[in-house]
Parts: sequence; C-alpha cells; structure tokens
Amino acid sequence: MKISFVDLWRPRGALSRGTYALVGVLGFALKHNLDRMVATYVFHRPWGLFNYWVPVGDVARITAVGGPEAAFLATMLALALPFVWVGMALTLRRLRSARLPSYLILLFFVPFLNLLFFLSLCLVPDREALAARHTTGQDAGSSLAQVLPQSALGSAAVSLLFTVPIGIGLVLLETKLLMNYGWGPFVAVPFAMGFAASLIYGLEQPRGLASCVGVACLSAALLGMGLMAMAVEGMICLAMALPLALPLAAFGGAFGYLVQRRRWLHNGAPAFFALLIFVPGVGWTEHVAAPTPPVFAVRTAIDIPAPPEKVWHQVVAFTEIPPPTEWMFRAGIAYPVRAEMLGSGVGAERHCVFSTGAFVEPIEVWDEPHRLKFSVDTNPAPMEEWTPYSHIETPHLHGFLVSNRGQFLLTALPNGGTHLEGTTWYRHTLWPATYWRLWSDTIIHQVHMRVLRHIREEAEK
Repeated sequence: MKISFVDLWRPRGALSRGTYALVGVLGFALKHNLDRMVATYVFHRPWGLFNYWVPVGDVARITAVGGPEAAFLATMLALALPFVWVGMALTLRRLRSARLPSYLILLFFVPFLNLLFFLSLCLVPDREALAARHTTGQDAGSSLAQVLPQSALGSAAVSLLFTVPIGIGLVLLETKLLMNYGWGPFVAVPFAMGFAASLIYGLEQPRGLASCVGVACLSAALLGMGLMAMAVEGMICLAMALPLALPLAAFGGAFGYLVQRRRWLHNGAPAFFALLIFVPGVGWTEHVAAPTPPVFAVRTAIDIPAPPEKVWHQVVAFTEIPPPTEWMFRAGIAYPVRAEMLGSGVGAERHCVFSTGAFVEPIEVWDEPHRLKFSVDTNPAPMEEWTPYSHIETPHLHGFLVSNRGQFLLTALPNGGTHLEGTTWYRHTLWPATYWRLWSDTIIHQVHMRVLRHIREEAEK
C-alpha cells in the first residue's frame, strides 16, 4: 500500500500491517535521533531508549518539577506531539484494517505495553485475509481466534498482548490492594499466565510443546520487565522470584498445550476468563485466611583465637566494617556497618546500623562474657532495590521480613580461644514459605558472617 506524506496525518481509511511496521520503524528512528540531538546539544544531558519511560531520571510528582527540568520536559513534549498524532492516526487506521475495536487506541499511551501492542498490530492479518479465512471455514469459532494471525510469531505476539497487561494488573491487585506476597502473585499468576499464553497461542492451530512452553515462559519474563519498567518492583526481587515463576509458567504452558492438542476447548474464552477469576480468588482467600508466619532461626558460628573477655567487647559494640565485597551486598541487600551500645546490662539498647537504617535492640540477657540476647523493636528495609529509577518503595520492603530477636553465645575453648555463635530469629510473610526461606536464610547467614569475621579481626588485633 502506497502512502503519501499527507496520509500520515489522516485517521480515516485502512492501513496494511507492512506499511504500518515500515512507517513505525522509520518514524521512531527519526524521533529518537531528533530527541537525542536536542537533549545532547541543547540541554547537555544524555538521552537513551529508557528515557522515554524516565525522561528526568526520577520518580516524582509532575507538580514538583521546575526550573531546567520543566523546560526540558516541555521541549521534549513539544517535539513529541507531531509524532504522537501521526502514531495515533496510523494506529486507528491499522485497527480498522484488522477489524479490531477502536478503543484499543488507549494502549498507545500505556508505557511498555504499547510495545507489545505495536508488535501485534504489525502481525495481525488485514480485514481481507480475515474474511477469506472465515469464508473458507478457517474461523476457530471465537472472537479472539478471528484476529489471531496464522503465523506462529503473530499468534505468540497476540497472546503476549493479552496476557502480559492482565498479569501486571493481577500483580498490582495482589500486592497493592490485597497486600499479598504469596501464593497469588508467586504461584497463581505465573501458572495462569503460562496457561493463558499457551492456550491463545494454539487457538488458531495446534502448536508444538516446546513453542507453547517458550511462549508461556516469555510471558512471565515480560511480566517481570513490565513490573520493573512501571516502577512496581526492582531487579533483585524479580531475580529471586524468577526460579519459582518460570517453572510454574512452563507448567501452565504445558497444560495449555495439552488442552489445545486434545481440542478440549474450541473456544478459549471460557477458560481464559476462568483464570481471571481463579487468580484473584487465590489472592482473596490468602488475604482473608492470613496464615500465621512461622518463626525461623539461623545460627552461624566461628572460632576466634582470643579469650571471651576480649571478644565480648567487640560483640557488644563493634567498629565500622569496611565496604562489602560479597556480590549479594553489592547488589543491594542490606548489610551491617557498625554496632553502638547505649548503656549496659539488661534494659540497655543496642543499635546495629545497616546500610538501610538501624536495628533497635533492647537487651534482654546480659551475661558477660558468655551470652548477649536482645529483642528487636525496629527493622530497617532489607534491601535497596536495583531499579533504573532513582528510588522506589515497594510494600515488601516494610513488614514482610522481620527480625524478632537475636543472640550472641560465647564459649571458651581449651586453647584459650572463643567459639562465637550468632543466632537470629525471624519471620517473613512471603509464600511459599519454604522457597523464600532459602533466600532469607542465605542472606541472614551472610550478614552473620560479615559481623563475625569483623569481630574476629578486631579481637585478634
């Protein structure tokens, strides 16, 4: 289909997918280079692809932006307006050509998801192809199947366009409204997304098991990228959830493959919408039931070539620890920096300062130089999230991993040294508890080792 410069601005008529893709790629290349030149040579600041999501490198209220930032944003907005109009006009024509409802134009303005939307419009067949398929009996019997491309790549793109936005919405429902970080977002959502993605992918025609599982896993991976791009989650938590989410998504994809291979469902809509009820149902049940989190204990020990009397002084209050070299702490997990003691004996208060704040620890047992036991009144955030934004506050940073009490036990050794054992009792409201305990136990053990090694070094001096 030929298109003139005047046609770019007209929302009337239809547009083929090839023309839409070509104009889109050329338009983005022109706009990106124009934005980069203006940002670099006029405002003297770098400009990359991610700046389309975070133009000023911070998450702030638009009313708080002023001065140079406001001038920069106003200029970039003025440059974007012509491209926005052209994009909307071409997208409306493309929707009309593919027999899709015009209200889907709203996806044009949704960050990250609009990329999947554009890709799908480049792959969905035109009206004439759809009509030919219908007259030759190739219609799958559902409204969704009518817009699915026959190609495997096109069907995969459409399945991701449906499942990823809904998956993000379900995660927001679980974490922001129901305040759940458990079976809903970590189990039900990835399984349901994998099943739905595989089911939609195979509606047009049966697909292979490997490709169904691949599309299912891709939907879970794109969900994580979308959550990070929308400042909902950080990279550390997403990396921790990945070993749990990907196998569940793959299992859902395999189940979807089995359904479409047996042709148990000629219309995937009922199963798809059943999943929309299943996932919030799991989250609501978990929210109402509110299971009591178990208390876990982590014990770490080390031998120190110094008497207990000398080690005790380092246990009570240790000096500044050098910056961490462990990959876990350098990735953003909170790590101990120093310990300060206010007073002495039972009732005194110990402050164990971490990179994210201080644990406030009232002393319960002061048995010098054998045993120091304390409760924990205040817990700082367990990590600083890796994120392209300057800072994000996710709910799980507060109250979902809580230290209850701790203890240092000093035992004299026959050679004049000390066997020092540190114990932390903690709880977390992350489910499945067994899976997340693998992470939390490892993190707390590394925290213990950082402190115990420093105490040994100081006691040996």
